[in-house]
Amino acid sequence: MTETPAATAAMLAIGDELLSGRTKDRNIGHLAEVLTVAGIDLKEVRIVGDEPHIIADTLNTLRREYDYVFTSGGIGPTHDDITADAVGAAFGLAVREHPEAVALLEAHYARRDMPFTATRRRMTRTPEGATLIENPVSVAPGFRIDNVFVMAGVPDVFSAMLGKVIETLPAGQAVKSAAVPCPYGEGDIGEPLRAIAKRHEAVAIGSYPRFDGQRYSTEIVLRSRDEAALAAAKADVEAMLAEMAAREPD
Repeated sequence: MTETPAATAAMLAIGDELLSGRTKDRNIGHLAEVLTVAGIDLKEVRIVGDEPHIIADTLNTLRREYDYVFTSGGIGPTHDDITADAVGAAFGLAVREHPEAVALLEAHYARRDMPFTATRRRMTRTPEGATLIENPVSVAPGFRIDNVFVMAGVPDVFSAMLGKVIETLPAGQAVKSAAVPCPYGEGDIGEPLRAIAKRHEAVAIGSYPRFDGQRYSTEIVLRSRDEAALAAAKADVEAMLAEMAAREPD
């Protein structure tokens, strides 16, 4: 039986504040974790500033390369929230107030006895034909157009929107992982670990150096969608470490 390849995804994080360091991104790691559990491979992440033509060009590149693209940032009420317009430009679509979004926000501000100003109405603008992404936190929705999901940059809101999106996507086979602590540095295990990786092509093997102030060690992390392949590779890594320990002088 031929195994169906996992769906692929990319993320486009938008905002000058990310590139200047004023804001530390928390959405990339969260998206990666959620997609891993959903069996979708996050292949690429790009960060761009608030420049419409760069957002549009980057989005066009990513949406043609991957099954899904998730964006964060730039869909608020202020003048520099330009993501909706940039997405519209990427697709060649006009951007207008979405009637469902208008109704949602109009009711939301009425309940709070607050005016539904022109500035707040900006959060209802989407490219023509877009469908809304529910925002359980602060009501103002994100939107989907084709394979692109446009969401807020505020981490709590991004997370809530992503939760609604992921429910609508077909689940793939989740990646499983195993970690093996290693008392040796990467330089000591490089060659034998490379040989193990070559024997177990269905398993991704990574090594992550550690230093406790006195000596180097390594954490070896194995990932695979195939549990049997993962177990076999882990057993080989453990055997390699046992053999290295046996060669050490008493």
